[in-house]
Amino acid sequence: MAATDNASTAASGYVEPEVDVPALSALLDGEYAGIRDLVRKNLVKHASVLEDAEELGVDAFRERVRALVVEMAATGQTGMGFPGEYGGGGDIGASIAAFETLAHGDLSVLVKVGVQFGLFGGAILHLGTARHHDAYLPDVIAGRLMGCFAMTETGHGSDVQALGTVARYDAGTREFVITTHGDEARKDYIGNAARHGELAVVFAQLEVGGKAEGVHAFLVPIRSGGEPAPGVRIEDDGRKMGLNGVDNGRLAFDGVRVPREALLNRFADVTPDGVYESPIDNPGRRFFTMLGTLVQGRVSVAGAGVGVAEVALTIATKYAVRRRQFRASPGKEEQLLLDYGLHQRRLLPLIARTYALHFAQDVVRTRLHEVFSGITGDEQARRLLESRAAGTKALATWHATRVVQECREACGGAGYLAVNRFAALKADSDIFTTFEGDNHVLLQLVAKGLLTDYASEFEDLDQLGMVRHVTGLAVETVIEKTSVHKLLERVRDLLPGGDEWDQEAGLLDSEYQLAMLRYREEHMLAGVARRLKRGIDQKRDAGAVFSQVQDHVIALARAHVERLVLEAFTDAVRALPESGNKVALGLLCDLFALSTIEADRAWFMEHGRLTVQRSKAISREVNDLCRKVRPLAPDLVDAWGVPPEMLRAPDLVG
Repeated sequence: MAATDNASTAASGYVEPEVDVPALSALLDGEYAGIRDLVRKNLVKHASVLEDAEELGVDAFRERVRALVVEMAATGQTGMGFPGEYGGGGDIGASIAAFETLAHGDLSVLVKVGVQFGLFGGAILHLGTARHHDAYLPDVIAGRLMGCFAMTETGHGSDVQALGTVARYDAGTREFVITTHGDEARKDYIGNAARHGELAVVFAQLEVGGKAEGVHAFLVPIRSGGEPAPGVRIEDDGRKMGLNGVDNGRLAFDGVRVPREALLNRFADVTPDGVYESPIDNPGRRFFTMLGTLVQGRVSVAGAGVGVAEVALTIATKYAVRRRQFRASPGKEEQLLLDYGLHQRRLLPLIARTYALHFAQDVVRTRLHEVFSGITGDEQARRLLESRAAGTKALATWHATRVVQECREACGGAGYLAVNRFAALKADSDIFTTFEGDNHVLLQLVAKGLLTDYASEFEDLDQLGMVRHVTGLAVETVIEKTSVHKLLERVRDLLPGGDEWDQEAGLLDSEYQLAMLRYREEHMLAGVARRLKRGIDQKRDAGAVFSQVQDHVIALARAHVERLVLEAFTDAVRALPESGNKVALGLLCDLFALSTIEADRAWFMEHGRLTVQRSKAISREVNDLCRKVRPLAPDLVDAWGVPPEMLRAPDLVG
């Protein structure tokens, strides 16, 4: 840092903390340090795949990625989430941690692993029963049986309930007949379909005895002896913007017959003589229960988004403490990039947000493990998990996209060279914002849960049902049912100033920071509820009313998730013993909180929570925090544990 900066911080009584990098890495790795180390060793062992991605043709690279995935499967790192009796590790949390760490390497390998073990294998595990587990899981876990997760259709992406593929039960032969009705109903963008998949989990509308029973999942062979199975049409999606090591393709079915046992029947079954049975009577609840078991994919992608951001920021930060540009005064050495206030502003709040999302991801991973391991069994916990997973996935993947772009620019022309990884990171991670759920659609799911307080009928409510549910309640009831209202009331009691709490509290008071984000969320929630009620009171169509408030709905959901992220970060810092690491993380937590408030300062000023003077004070504080974090930045990015071989940027990182 510049001498003037050192003098000003010394005058304020601030003492720069010493970061213990190994201890911070151990904190970030948490209980899964062992599996993360295994993944890092495998990444280093196969680091040449990063060059292969650039040098091999599409077909050759697909084969390279497939071979690598099978080789990694043999080490046990990809099967951690499966039961031990089938060759897995019996630890769902560990499987997510392994996936998060794998995101430091080639993302085609990551996505191939996600398709094979998370989506395909996960569907068999969570939607199937013992007959499916016994028949398929050992080969799936070992990588001997490659498969697909065939949900998305050309004409039906996020609206899974409207899928056009049909599975009709033929009681005479005790088979299901799978049929694609037109190109709109073909399965599209399906990983493993174009080359390697032999079996697919196909989501289709079930018809039994002429009655529609909704979307169910079936195991359908798509290849036999390397060729398309009878009645199955396979097309290659071809080159994509990125992830060209993953063989995405299209599937269509022309009266393909599969035995009755092909139905993944954990939540519903069809008897041999054609009687539909399910322990869940309500069709809507049954559908969302089936989809809810697959929430693991969203949790995995959120963690991958954080991993991508860590790689990009590690490269850009290391470059910024090596590269010099322009002399501050004649006769002096050129300044390091990270000594410039603007460069600090560009990178350091992103480091803070990445740390915040890391701790938020820890919470989601833990909740997932508890729900799917049976530690927590109540329905409310499952609904909260689904909402939190959806929201964290949206914020983490948008963050990754923003970070990669900012870091590429922060490395100038050098960042444009393929060897420096930004080209691959940018091309391969961009899809994260729209797969496993389009982020805007996921945030609508988050808002729906908030507006209905995750009521027992949560799954049953479509968009119009949600509007009617909300308009049937008093706005005060909607607010008082939410946790944020109770939290805000509690925090206000802790802050000085009474009704002027937002003016009297210190900017670095974590309770003030939390109160600001909680106030924003509660106010937005009330605003959405009022607008919905007003529209219905005016006798307008419920669909039109919802459409007109969608921007408000998305803003509410983002505000809610940002509040959860700040709570997770604050809780993590408070739990630490006194140390230099606690001080350093406290600086990052303050930086995340205040830069989040600053980014939405217009809203806070419009709603009377920020004066002009206090808004300016926040910006000054953010600048001061950046100056304090600057000398710590190299240690903070080192603590993420990205193997040097994964950075691939010799001219940037040295």
